[in-house]
Amino acid sequence: MTLKPGAGLLFDIDGTLVESDPLHLEAFNRAFAPYGHHFDRERFGRELQGLANEAIGAQFLPHETPERQWEIMMEKEALFRSLAAEGVEPVHGLFALLDWADAIGLPAVAVTNAPRDNAEQLLNSIGARHRFKGLVIGDELEFGKPHPLPYLEGLRILGADAQNCVAFEDSRTGLKSATSAGIATIGMATGLEPAQLLEAGATLAARDYTDRQMLRFIAERVGASEALGA
Repeated sequence: MTLKPGAGLLFDIDGTLVESDPLHLEAFNRAFAPYGHHFDRERFGRELQGLANEAIGAQFLPHETPERQWEIMMEKEALFRSLAAEGVEPVHGLFALLDWADAIGLPAVAVTNAPRDNAEQLLNSIGARHRFKGLVIGDELEFGKPHPLPYLEGLRILGADAQNCVAFEDSRTGLKSATSAGIATIGMATGLEPAQLLEAGATLAARDYTDRQMLRFIAERVGASEALGA
């Protein structure tokens, strides 16, 4: 099978590869309760989901020093890892898609604003770390999402052409990052509703990786002769 030159897949992690958003919501509520903040799912999706830790700390902890803001955010991330250690699940249909990509020689990279410890833990928890050619961490770059730099770095690692790639995101922040890098992006409706994802710039929206319209779109975009499950 001959794929288009520079074809590839780029995945966010939280809420896109792994059903982890409820754990983040619980960790935020535990860590931020002493500072008078409480989040429900709607507020989480609007004000927290996909944002870099530095930005969250500056927004919700403005009376703390930047150093203390960072400490509190790292305490939140440690809480999250403790919760995630009890077990996380991949988004439905993920491994069938990754198996298909492996079979046709279509490389993938993971692109996240999460700390490296979180990203490694989640990918290892679902047995998927080896599936990715690289792991892009927003905090390790000059700019994280919603800046396009994390996805531009993902394209660089893949040696890929944005026009022949597909990205997968579940947040408004992530969608802005990926689409600003010129990548057609599938909105995964694990938290936000499909209409919200489309409004935020998603090319398509899907509940999980078994969506046939999404699978046909991926095959066409990367130049595969047949879609998964066709």
